[in-house]
Amino acid sequence: MTAGESTAIQKTKHKSSSKVKVVERVFFIIFGAVLMGVGIEEFLVPNQILDGGIVGISIILSHLTGWRLGPFIFILNIPFFFIGYKQIGKTFALSTLLGITVLSITTTLLHNFPVFTEDLLLATVFGGIVLGTGVGIVIRFGGSLDGTEIMAILMNKKLPFSVGEVIMFFNVFIFGTAGFIFGWDRAMYSLLAYFIAFKIIDVVIAGLDESKSAWIISDQAKEIGEAILARLGRGVTYLNGEGAYTGDDKKVIFCVITRLEEAKLKTIVEEIDSSAFLAVGNIAEVRGGRFKKRDIH
Repeated sequence: MTAGESTAIQKTKHKSSSKVKVVERVFFIIFGAVLMGVGIEEFLVPNQILDGGIVGISIILSHLTGWRLGPFIFILNIPFFFIGYKQIGKTFALSTLLGITVLSITTTLLHNFPVFTEDLLLATVFGGIVLGTGVGIVIRFGGSLDGTEIMAILMNKKLPFSVGEVIMFFNVFIFGTAGFIFGWDRAMYSLLAYFIAFKIIDVVIAGLDESKSAWIISDQAKEIGEAILARLGRGVTYLNGEGAYTGDDKKVIFCVITRLEEAKLKTIVEEIDSSAFLAVGNIAEVRGGRFKKRDIH
């Protein structure tokens, strides 16, 4: 096989892989948008419970005008589609447009379907779970279903507030408005649904096997590292450090574990060196290296 043939084969494989990723992204964005539509139309809206952001405003406008919810969601998000296209990129903007379009169509089609429950607590909890799962899936695959985040990012550049603070202020205003329109009990249920959805989004984006980084400083670093390798099946990296106060040379262990392995790691460190320094932090993404777990014999 010549070098040219090898290069051509690699390019073909790369194109094939890219097409699969695009199809996968489209499928999951559509699936996530449909899930969010189910959460809104089958749980929240029939019980006068709101979501936050642009969808929350759309629900209020739909209630006041008697018009369908879907068109409001689509129209109010259009400006943020163009902003996202300019500020974040073409792929994100197109993914967002697809998600919002599917969400608008789903809410329109489900508008006259029988609701799943009229119990306020059940509607709040399950509506938040279904909605949060849908939003989390769409975000995980590079899209968005609400222009609030884009607006918050832009305002963050001009105001002394974080993105999270801007979104929180925006949603407090929406839920406060809902209190006057739907009643304060509905506003509180809306806040509860939003909180549940927010937590579910985190779980869906990070996954149940959310990665964590662990830094350990101990005089028994070698023993701890070997125990982590043997009992957790995780590789470790030894780093050379120096204590700023004492000037002593220190051995630092670095490893990446999952959230479910954190308790076992703490037990291992405690058993070998109860005075060891241990710091554990969240990691948004892990790529490359040898993160895949080894078999423990």
